[in-house]
Amino acid sequence: MARLELEYEAIEKELADPATSSDPARLRELSIRRKDLDEVVSVWRAIERARDDAATARQMSEESTGEDRELMRAEVEDSEKRAVELTDRLRGLLLPKDPNDGRNVIVEIRGAEGGEEANLFARDLFTMYARFADRHRWGLEILSESPTGRDGLNEVVFVVKGKDAWRYLEHEAGPHRVQRVPVTESKGRIHTSSATVTVLPEADEVDVVIDPNDLKIDVYRSTGPGGQSVNTTDSAVRITHLPTGIVVAMQDEKSQIQNRAKAMTVLRSRLLKAEQERRASEVAAARRSQVGGGGRSEKIRTYNFKENRVTDHRIGLTAYKLDQVLAGDLDEFAEALMADKRARQLDEEDDASS
Repeated sequence: MARLELEYEAIEKELADPATSSDPARLRELSIRRKDLDEVVSVWRAIERARDDAATARQMSEESTGEDRELMRAEVEDSEKRAVELTDRLRGLLLPKDPNDGRNVIVEIRGAEGGEEANLFARDLFTMYARFADRHRWGLEILSESPTGRDGLNEVVFVVKGKDAWRYLEHEAGPHRVQRVPVTESKGRIHTSSATVTVLPEADEVDVVIDPNDLKIDVYRSTGPGGQSVNTTDSAVRITHLPTGIVVAMQDEKSQIQNRAKAMTVLRSRLLKAEQERRASEVAAARRSQVGGGGRSEKIRTYNFKENRVTDHRIGLTAYKLDQVLAGDLDEFAEALMADKRARQLDEEDDASS
């Protein structure tokens, strides 16, 4: 910590130097680093103050008598408790930073088991995330969607734009299950259907270098509803990444160039996620533990309409406010999942150091 504090003081000194103002790149670099260290150094200094307060109160209690001694002993306990709490907080701040923090997020939702009811549920999930994004003042752009005749969605791919979008959305990946009476059910029986959600960090071109020779690009005529040129020109684009077999198709835009750009955005993000999962898998094998908690094949969450209940099976959290959750009130689940991730990371750090 002493090293980080010295670095922080050196950064502040350099930022105060007028010469730094004339170098925008250096100014930005220093400002970002100072922001990263601000809370860490602040908490560390608070720990030192709490420890000093405890030491001073302990000394004074030894020199005091009667009621004054009891007051000093209480001060020692309060200061030591504060130091412990701040130390736990500091441990969390010093955990390795998620490389995807600050990135935009690409979300893919697909109807799975349950036929048209699954597609209707996929639409509900998309609406839920759109409202969640609106609550957090994030931007949202649909990259592609494949609607069904009954207002469901076979698939929808969209990007959520916000500096903290990844932290709040990364745990949404996995199978989501719904239990309700379908609109097509005449006898009132509850059916179980599901939709899958994929969450990808949006990749920049510098993050993933793609060899054009590794790509097979097909163009074809768009299908489905659209403007006068959507269904009459070869504007749809399908890109196959030959080394991995990943296929991305886009047809929503009238321009082949626009569809190709969107397809490349999704392809880069899928390749980045695949590489991150490969690295995480290697670390997991080395530590003999699962890193990140991702890739679980079982359902991650159940939405039960009859009981107005939402249950996240990974952390055992149940809330009887399905209507509010579908209206975008996902913060209780997102924050609990973030806290669970932090606790697991701290456990892994303890295991690695023991």
